[in-house]
Amino acid sequence: MKRKVLIIGFIGYILLLVRLIIFKYPVPILRGIMDEWDVDMVRRGVYTANLVPFKTIKMYIRYYHDINGFDNLFGNILAFAPFGVFLPAIFPKMGKSWYVLLHAFWLSLCIELFQLISHFGEFDVDDVLLNCFGAVLGYIFYRICRWLIPVRKNRK
Repeated sequence: MKRKVLIIGFIGYILLLVRLIIFKYPVPILRGIMDEWDVDMVRRGVYTANLVPFKTIKMYIRYYHDINGFDNLFGNILAFAPFGVFLPAIFPKMGKSWYVLLHAFWLSLCIELFQLISHFGEFDVDDVLLNCFGAVLGYIFYRICRWLIPVRKNRK
């Protein structure tokens, strides 16, 4: 029963994550992007993509008052923190930090590539880094909770 609730919560979390990251614009704007989409948009997306690690992070820190840097930095971190909690809670065999990091990396990379191809956002390697950091923080929180609150075994 507990595992089913966790799975339903995880599915809800993933749907919310997709809504907040991929479909963040109002429907009319998304329709406009879809109506005007062509291969050249992907080329432009590749041209404007940030492939330099920490470039955007440094900019957010330097100009955090002017460009909502605080929201962008911590939003990316907080968005993936639940991932680091849900994954080992649902799949105990994935209870190692590198499993969480690897799966967070792939999910984040897929989201960024979808944004690049669909033009519903821009590809930024720093988003992948921040998302992975958030997942690891979530994992650390999960491990602390497991240490503080031991799981009871079912007795028959």
